[in-house]
Amino acid sequence: MSLVVDVQVADRDVEIAFEVAAGETVAILGPNGAGKSTTLDVVGGLLRPDSGRVVLDGKELTGADRWVAPHARRTALLAQDPLLFPHLSVLENVAFGPRSRGAGRAAARETALAWLAEVDATGLAERRPAQLSGGQAQRVAVARALAADPQLLLLDEPMAALDIAVAPALRQLLRTVLADRTAVVVTHHVLDALLLADRVVVLEGGRVVEQGPAGVVLSRPRSAFAARFAGLNLVSGVATPDGVRRPDGSVLHGTATDPAPREGSEAVAVFRPSAVAVHREPPGGSPRNVLSVRVEELEPLGDVVRVRAGDLAADVTVAAVAELGLAPGQEVSFVVKATEVDVYPR
Repeated sequence: MSLVVDVQVADRDVEIAFEVAAGETVAILGPNGAGKSTTLDVVGGLLRPDSGRVVLDGKELTGADRWVAPHARRTALLAQDPLLFPHLSVLENVAFGPRSRGAGRAAARETALAWLAEVDATGLAERRPAQLSGGQAQRVAVARALAADPQLLLLDEPMAALDIAVAPALRQLLRTVLADRTAVVVTHHVLDALLLADRVVVLEGGRVVEQGPAGVVLSRPRSAFAARFAGLNLVSGVATPDGVRRPDGSVLHGTATDPAPREGSEAVAVFRPSAVAVHREPPGGSPRNVLSVRVEELEPLGDVVRVRAGDLAADVTVAAVAELGLAPGQEVSFVVKATEVDVYPR
């Protein structure tokens, strides 16, 4: 079931267009306020756009003279909160979708039991939602969504509220059930994008700034948000023979990757935080890129500390933080070898 979205919501300054092929999962990424939830609301029929259209499997759901109500769209939403009916048992919750579509009681229960088995939750059938853990409730929510036989699944950060020990199991479950289904997933977690999505759409300021195969976008980002999401540094500018000229006139030296950017065209330079050394004073010596920055945040990440400075970051050891006396507000130099910097067209 393919999906076409091309809509405008004036009061939220959102203009978004993208497509989802039949059987494909697309992850929508972006900072808070970028328009991710607005997009899901429009596709699900919870928000009517000022103009544009939403087409699912060739059928127009939203258009100039067309509006299909949410319950008639054959879509299912899986959100952070499982939203189970508290007065119904797990089995009755999952059977609700088939019953709403006209199935008899026996047939609906059979469908519900089949999907509970699919998500390894058969033993929970007679419990009420209040008797479930967070992970169990979200498994039941997956079963309920799929039991309704939706043409399109909408997932709004379904693992955001789960304990870190529970999320991996649900992520693996979703990877299995989404394998041949058409779905749109909003997420803030890089693993969700890499493991669940075939393609990603990156939103900033209510606009699509980047889209493409998940592995390509997250390994070769062209937008600041996608780079930070993927844990990479990105510097934008104009291509030079040996790097990227920044707006301040300085050149970040690097190695052009295929296809190489045309000199004078927009380009980006990308490098890993782990490739960055931090110095109190600008060093001399071998050809290296030296970026003067102000430390904004020190973020512990296991056995390293991520030093954030604007859109750039460096990963250093705890010992290095102590030795350099790093603290927010401090002026330092980020240093990275040209061989560690990839340059490609924006």
